Amino acid sequence: MKIAFIGTGVMGTGIINNFLRAGQTVTVFNRTKAHAQKVLDQGAVWADSAAEATIGQDVVFTMVGYPKDVEETYFGDQGIFKQAKAGQILIDMTTSTPTLAAKIAATGKEKKIGVLDAPVSGGDIGARDGKLTTMVGGDRAAYDKALPLLQIVSKKANYFGEAGKGQHAKMANQIMIASTMLGLAEWLTYAKTAGLDLQETLDTLSAGGADNWSMEAYAPRILAGDFKPGFYAKHILKDLRIALDEAKKMNLDLPATALAERSYAKLAEEKGLGDLGTQAIVKLWSQWA
Repeated sequence: MKIAFIGTGVMGTGIINNFLRAGQTVTVFNRTKAHAQKVLDQGAVWADSAAEATIGQDVVFTMVGYPKDVEETYFGDQGIFKQAKAGQILIDMTTSTPTLAAKIAATGKEKKIGVLDAPVSGGDIGARDGKLTTMVGGDRAAYDKALPLLQIVSKKANYFGEAGKGQHAKMANQIMIASTMLGLAEWLTYAKTAGLDLQETLDTLSAGGADNWSMEAYAPRILAGDFKPGFYAKHILKDLRIALDEAKKMNLDLPATALAERSYAKLAEEKGLGDLGTQAIVKLWSQWA
Protein backbone atom coordinates (compact mmCIF):
# COMPACT_ATOMS: atom_id res chain seq x y z
CA MET A 1 0.00 0.00 0.00
CA LYS A 2 1.02 3.61 -0.55
CA ILE A 3 1.08 5.46 2.76
CA ALA A 4 1.10 9.08 3.85
CA PHE A 5 2.02 9.93 7.44
CA ILE A 6 1.35 13.37 8.89
CA GLY A 7 3.39 14.11 12.01
CA THR A 8 7.01 13.10 12.54
CA GLY A 9 7.40 13.56 16.28
CA VAL A 10 8.95 11.03 18.64
CA MET A 11 6.19 8.49 18.14
CA GLY A 12 5.57 9.16 14.46
CA THR A 13 9.23 8.74 13.62
CA GLY A 14 9.34 5.27 15.15
CA ILE A 15 6.15 4.19 13.37
CA ILE A 16 7.28 5.55 10.00
CA ASN A 17 10.64 3.80 10.27
CA ASN A 18 8.88 0.51 10.88
CA PHE A 19 6.74 1.02 7.79
CA LEU A 20 9.86 1.79 5.77
CA ARG A 21 11.67 -1.29 7.08
CA ALA A 22 8.65 -3.36 6.05
CA GLY A 23 9.04 -2.12 2.47
CA GLN A 24 6.18 0.37 2.43
CA THR A 25 6.34 3.61 0.44
CA VAL A 26 5.78 6.49 2.87
CA THR A 27 5.17 10.16 2.06
CA VAL A 28 5.43 12.48 5.06
CA PHE A 29 4.51 15.98 6.12
CA ASN A 30 5.35 17.82 9.32
CA ARG A 31 4.95 21.48 10.19
CA THR A 32 8.70 21.71 10.72
CA LYS A 33 10.57 19.92 7.95
CA ALA A 34 13.75 19.61 10.01
CA HIS A 35 11.88 17.35 12.43
CA ALA A 36 11.21 14.95 9.55
CA GLN A 37 14.86 14.58 8.59
CA LYS A 38 15.35 11.29 10.44
CA VAL A 39 12.67 9.55 8.37
CA LEU A 40 13.66 11.33 5.15
CA ASP A 41 17.15 9.92 5.66
CA GLN A 42 15.58 6.45 5.82
CA GLY A 43 13.76 6.87 2.51
CA ALA A 44 10.50 8.67 3.28
CA VAL A 45 9.30 11.18 0.67
CA TRP A 46 8.53 14.78 1.62
CA ALA A 47 5.26 16.59 0.83
CA ASP A 48 4.70 20.31 1.40
CA SER A 49 1.30 19.99 3.10
CA ALA A 50 -1.12 17.46 4.53
CA ALA A 51 -3.29 17.94 1.44
CA GLU A 52 -0.38 17.25 -0.91
CA ALA A 53 0.68 14.19 1.10
CA THR A 54 -2.84 12.76 0.73
CA ILE A 55 -2.85 12.73 -3.08
CA GLY A 56 -2.72 9.24 -4.54
CA GLN A 57 -2.29 7.39 -1.24
CA ASP A 58 -4.12 4.27 -0.14
CA VAL A 59 -3.90 5.08 3.57
CA VAL A 60 -3.23 8.40 5.31
CA PHE A 61 -2.08 8.31 8.93
CA THR A 62 -2.03 11.30 11.24
CA MET A 63 -0.28 11.68 14.58
CA VAL A 64 -0.11 15.27 15.74
CA GLY A 65 -0.18 17.02 19.11
CA TYR A 66 -3.58 18.27 20.20
CA PRO A 67 -7.21 18.06 19.06
CA LYS A 68 -6.89 21.54 17.53
CA ASP A 69 -3.98 20.21 15.44
CA VAL A 70 -6.09 17.25 14.34
CA GLU A 71 -8.91 19.61 13.34
CA GLU A 72 -6.53 21.72 11.25
CA THR A 73 -4.87 18.68 9.69
CA TYR A 74 -8.18 17.31 8.44
CA PHE A 75 -10.34 20.39 7.85
CA GLY A 76 -7.85 23.24 7.28
CA ASP A 77 -7.11 25.05 4.04
CA GLN A 78 -4.22 22.65 3.39
CA GLY A 79 -5.90 19.75 5.17
CA ILE A 80 -6.48 16.17 4.21
CA PHE A 81 -10.10 16.58 3.18
CA LYS A 82 -9.05 19.06 0.48
CA GLN A 83 -7.59 16.14 -1.49
CA ALA A 84 -9.00 12.93 0.01
CA LYS A 85 -10.93 10.76 -2.44
CA ALA A 86 -13.45 7.94 -2.21
CA GLY A 87 -11.82 4.62 -1.40
CA GLN A 88 -8.98 6.02 0.68
CA ILE A 89 -8.55 5.18 4.36
CA LEU A 90 -7.76 7.87 6.94
CA ILE A 91 -6.36 6.80 10.31
CA ASP A 92 -5.83 9.27 13.16
CA MET A 93 -3.36 7.90 15.71
CA THR A 94 -3.37 11.08 17.79
CA THR A 95 -4.87 10.82 21.25
CA SER A 96 -7.79 13.17 20.68
CA THR A 97 -11.45 13.55 21.61
CA PRO A 98 -14.17 11.02 20.76
CA THR A 99 -16.30 13.92 19.52
CA LEU A 100 -13.70 14.99 16.97
CA ALA A 101 -13.20 11.38 15.89
CA ALA A 102 -16.92 11.15 15.18
CA LYS A 103 -16.81 14.42 13.20
CA ILE A 104 -13.96 13.19 11.01
CA ALA A 105 -15.75 9.87 10.50
CA ALA A 106 -18.99 11.61 9.49
CA THR A 107 -17.19 13.70 6.87
CA GLY A 108 -15.43 10.59 5.62
CA LYS A 109 -18.70 8.74 5.29
CA GLU A 110 -20.14 11.57 3.17
CA LYS A 111 -17.14 11.26 0.84
CA LYS A 112 -17.10 7.42 0.88
CA ILE A 113 -13.77 7.44 2.70
CA GLY A 114 -13.00 4.95 5.47
CA VAL A 115 -12.03 6.66 8.73
CA LEU A 116 -10.51 5.17 11.88
CA ASP A 117 -9.50 6.65 15.22
CA ALA A 118 -6.53 4.55 16.31
CA PRO A 119 -4.62 6.00 19.27
CA VAL A 120 -1.73 3.94 20.60
CA SER A 121 0.05 3.09 23.83
CA GLY A 122 3.64 2.01 24.30
CA GLY A 123 5.66 5.22 24.20
CA ASP A 124 8.78 5.86 22.18
CA ILE A 125 10.14 2.36 22.81
CA GLY A 126 6.95 0.70 21.58
CA ALA A 127 6.94 2.92 18.49
CA ARG A 128 10.60 2.18 17.79
CA ASP A 129 10.23 -1.57 18.24
CA GLY A 130 6.88 -1.97 16.46
CA LYS A 131 5.22 -3.11 19.69
CA LEU A 132 2.49 -0.56 20.22
CA THR A 133 -0.97 -1.35 21.51
CA THR A 134 -3.45 0.17 19.06
CA MET A 135 -7.06 0.92 20.04
CA VAL A 136 -9.37 1.38 17.08
CA GLY A 137 -12.81 2.80 16.43
CA GLY A 138 -14.61 3.63 13.20
CA ASP A 139 -15.41 1.91 9.92
CA ARG A 140 -15.07 -1.88 10.33
CA ALA A 141 -14.35 -2.50 6.64
CA ALA A 142 -11.57 0.09 6.76
CA TYR A 143 -10.15 -1.59 9.87
CA ASP A 144 -10.05 -4.98 8.15
CA LYS A 145 -8.21 -3.48 5.16
CA ALA A 146 -5.78 -1.52 7.31
CA LEU A 147 -5.06 -4.29 9.82
CA PRO A 148 -1.95 -5.61 8.00
CA LEU A 149 -0.42 -2.13 8.31
CA LEU A 150 -1.41 -1.78 11.95
CA GLN A 151 0.18 -5.15 12.66
CA ILE A 152 3.53 -3.88 11.34
CA VAL A 153 3.68 -1.34 14.16
CA SER A 154 1.62 -3.06 16.87
CA LYS A 155 2.01 -6.03 19.14
CA LYS A 156 -1.77 -5.84 19.53
CA ALA A 157 -4.46 -3.99 17.59
CA ASN A 158 -8.06 -4.20 18.76
CA TYR A 159 -11.28 -2.91 17.21
CA PHE A 160 -13.72 -1.44 19.76
CA GLY A 161 -16.61 -0.31 17.57
CA GLU A 162 -17.98 2.92 16.14
CA ALA A 163 -16.05 6.14 15.67
CA GLY A 164 -14.70 7.46 18.95
CA LYS A 165 -14.48 4.10 20.68
CA GLY A 166 -10.74 3.89 20.06
CA GLN A 167 -10.34 7.25 21.79
CA HIS A 168 -12.44 6.08 24.73
CA ALA A 169 -10.23 2.99 25.07
CA LYS A 170 -7.15 5.23 25.05
CA MET A 171 -8.67 7.35 27.81
CA ALA A 172 -9.02 4.20 29.93
CA ASN A 173 -5.36 3.49 29.23
CA GLN A 174 -4.25 7.00 30.20
CA ILE A 175 -6.26 6.91 33.41
CA MET A 176 -4.31 3.82 34.45
CA ILE A 177 -0.93 5.12 33.29
CA ALA A 178 -1.30 8.42 35.12
CA SER A 179 -2.00 6.71 38.43
CA THR A 180 0.98 4.38 38.07
CA MET A 181 3.24 7.33 37.24
CA LEU A 182 2.25 9.03 40.49
CA GLY A 183 2.88 5.80 42.36
CA LEU A 184 6.28 5.50 40.70
CA ALA A 185 7.25 9.04 41.69
CA GLU A 186 6.09 8.57 45.27
CA TRP A 187 7.83 5.26 45.96
CA LEU A 188 11.07 6.56 44.47
CA THR A 189 10.87 9.70 46.61
CA TYR A 190 9.99 7.73 49.72
CA ALA A 191 12.84 5.25 49.18
CA LYS A 192 15.34 8.01 48.44
CA THR A 193 14.38 9.96 51.56
CA ALA A 194 14.57 6.80 53.66
CA GLY A 195 18.14 6.23 52.46
CA LEU A 196 17.50 3.04 50.49
CA ASP A 197 19.65 2.04 47.53
CA LEU A 198 17.30 2.96 44.68
CA GLN A 199 18.60 0.46 42.14
CA GLU A 200 18.39 -2.34 44.69
CA THR A 201 14.88 -1.25 45.63
CA LEU A 202 13.84 -1.12 41.99
CA ASP A 203 15.22 -4.61 41.36
CA THR A 204 13.32 -5.93 44.38
CA LEU A 205 10.00 -4.24 43.63
CA SER A 206 10.17 -5.29 39.98
CA ALA A 207 10.25 -8.92 41.12
CA GLY A 208 7.06 -8.59 43.15
CA GLY A 209 3.50 -7.35 43.08
CA ALA A 210 4.52 -3.71 42.60
CA ASP A 211 5.83 -4.38 39.10
CA ASN A 212 4.14 -2.44 36.29
CA TRP A 213 4.90 -1.02 32.85
CA SER A 214 5.56 2.53 34.05
CA MET A 215 8.14 1.31 36.54
CA GLU A 216 9.89 -0.86 33.96
CA ALA A 217 9.94 1.87 31.31
CA TYR A 218 10.65 4.96 33.39
CA ALA A 219 12.31 4.13 36.72
CA PRO A 220 15.67 3.38 35.00
CA ARG A 221 15.45 6.71 33.17
CA ILE A 222 14.79 8.59 36.40
CA LEU A 223 17.72 6.90 38.12
CA ALA A 224 19.93 7.84 35.17
CA GLY A 225 18.73 11.46 35.30
CA ASP A 226 17.15 11.05 31.87
CA PHE A 227 14.05 13.18 31.50
CA LYS A 228 13.93 13.30 27.70
CA PRO A 229 10.42 12.71 26.43
CA GLY A 230 9.35 9.25 25.39
CA PHE A 231 5.95 10.82 25.95
CA TYR A 232 5.64 14.52 26.78
CA ALA A 233 4.36 15.64 30.17
CA LYS A 234 2.26 18.27 28.38
CA HIS A 235 0.61 15.55 26.32
CA ILE A 236 -0.37 13.37 29.29
CA LEU A 237 -1.89 16.52 30.78
CA LYS A 238 -3.88 17.03 27.57
CA ASP A 239 -5.04 13.41 27.70
CA LEU A 240 -6.11 13.60 31.34
CA ARG A 241 -8.17 16.68 30.63
CA ILE A 242 -9.90 14.89 27.78
CA ALA A 243 -10.58 11.91 30.08
CA LEU A 244 -12.02 14.12 32.81
CA ASP A 245 -14.19 15.98 30.30
CA GLU A 246 -15.55 12.70 28.94
CA ALA A 247 -16.10 11.41 32.47
CA LYS A 248 -18.11 14.53 33.31
CA LYS A 249 -20.35 13.87 30.31
CA MET A 250 -21.00 10.38 31.74
CA ASN A 251 -21.56 11.69 35.29
CA LEU A 252 -18.46 9.89 36.56
CA ASP A 253 -16.24 11.04 39.41
CA LEU A 254 -12.59 10.01 38.89
CA PRO A 255 -10.68 11.36 41.91
CA ALA A 256 -7.35 9.65 41.13
CA THR A 257 -7.45 10.98 37.59
CA ALA A 258 -8.25 14.45 38.88
CA LEU A 259 -5.25 14.26 41.22
CA ALA A 260 -3.01 13.19 38.34
CA GLU A 261 -4.32 16.09 36.22
CA ARG A 262 -3.53 18.59 38.99
CA SER A 263 -0.07 17.09 39.44
CA TYR A 264 0.82 17.23 35.75
CA ALA A 265 -0.67 20.73 35.49
CA LYS A 266 1.69 21.83 38.26
CA LEU A 267 4.63 20.21 36.45
CA ALA A 268 3.82 21.43 32.94
CA GLU A 269 2.18 24.80 33.55
CA GLU A 270 3.39 26.09 36.92
CA LYS A 271 6.94 24.74 36.66
CA GLY A 272 7.14 25.05 32.88
CA LEU A 273 8.42 21.50 32.39
CA GLY A 274 5.83 20.25 29.90
CA ASP A 275 8.44 19.47 27.26
CA LEU A 276 10.08 16.90 29.50
CA GLY A 277 8.94 13.27 29.60
CA THR A 278 6.16 12.06 31.85
CA GLN A 279 8.81 10.65 34.22
CA ALA A 280 9.67 14.23 35.19
CA ILE A 281 6.69 14.08 37.55
CA VAL A 282 9.26 13.25 40.26
CA LYS A 283 10.47 16.84 39.97
CA LEU A 284 7.43 17.91 41.99
CA TRP A 285 9.43 16.71 45.00
CA SER A 286 12.47 18.64 46.19
CA GLN A 287 14.54 15.45 46.37
CA TRP A 288 14.66 15.45 42.55
CA ALA A 289 14.85 19.17 41.83
